[in-house]
Amino acid sequence: MKQVIKLKCLGCKAPISTEQKKCIYCGIAIVIESISSVQSMKPSELNNYANAYREVLSENPDNQEINTSLGFCYLKLELYDEAIDAFEKAMKNNTDNPEPFFYAAVSLLKGQKAFVAPRPNIDKIEKYINAALKIEPKGIYYYFQAYIKQDYFHRKFLNTTPTWEKALQTAIDYGITEEEVNMLFDILAVEIPGKLAIA
Repeated sequence: MKQVIKLKCLGCKAPISTEQKKCIYCGIAIVIESISSVQSMKPSELNNYANAYREVLSENPDNQEINTSLGFCYLKLELYDEAIDAFEKAMKNNTDNPEPFFYAAVSLLKGQKAFVAPRPNIDKIEKYINAALKIEPKGIYYYFQAYIKQDYFHRKFLNTTPTWEKALQTAIDYGITEEEVNMLFDILAVEIPGKLAIA
């Protein structure tokens, strides 16, 4: 059951709650529900959201929805450790929202290629991707799995299951789009490997 939290709108300062998607007075988003929502935000706007969310979390530290929203802000600001912390808090007692698991995995690369990531981070990434896939299989999750398998395991000549080719094919079968791929690699801040092109 979702916890409803009272807060003030970041735009007009009217009293609102997390039950609303947008402020009924000025129309500004209250809770950030996806990474695409922060893609065009300026750092100052992201900081305003992050400050408001931190204030709410000081009284409701385990709120999954607010921790996820805060994680999106931190990830876009490239504050990877803070993003991981927020997403991991959102994972607690969570069996219905795959997003915190997926974006915690993305954050663990910390803006670097999978190839240079420490093995413990790769192991944790795989654990989080698998958890996200168990909650809700999505093409983008399989595609990120394919990237990890290709850029880390394949390039280091390590055996892994599934193979990157199999994970990529599954992502394609689930209908991964070029737009989703571009957004993922924009967040990852690395170039798309040629082998993972879907066009």
